[in-house]
Amino acid sequence: MSEKKTKSKGAAKDKENKAGQAAPISAADKLAELVDAEYLFILTAVDHMAINYGKPNQKELQEMTLAEAERYCAEGQFAPGSMLPKVQAAMNFVKSGKGRKAIIASLEKAPEAIEGKSGTVIHM
Repeated sequence: MSEKKTKSKGAAKDKENKAGQAAPISAADKLAELVDAEYLFILTAVDHMAINYGKPNQKELQEMTLAEAERYCAEGQFAPGSMLPKVQAAMNFVKSGKGRKAIIASLEKAPEAIEGKSGTVIHM
């Protein structure tokens, strides 16, 4: 991610509510949009997003286009109380401006994600 480093970067950390479900993070994509960020980082417990999660044909995703993300959501690839809200926030951010990218990555590997060495990049 060696593009312009003068723009802001947004970040959101995965939090759980009292029921153990992921709390809504839709405000994170809006905040990143309002500060004119080029990147939105959503930090969670996994290094990469995956399709066919927990199945023999599970595949970790280094990147996915907005169209692929929309298709995977329609297929039910992301759990509604877990990864789906993160992917939806990422898609909203990517749609909100030309050249914007969202990265979903683990908190532990946030420095690597900033350098483009970890996480799943969602882009146009």
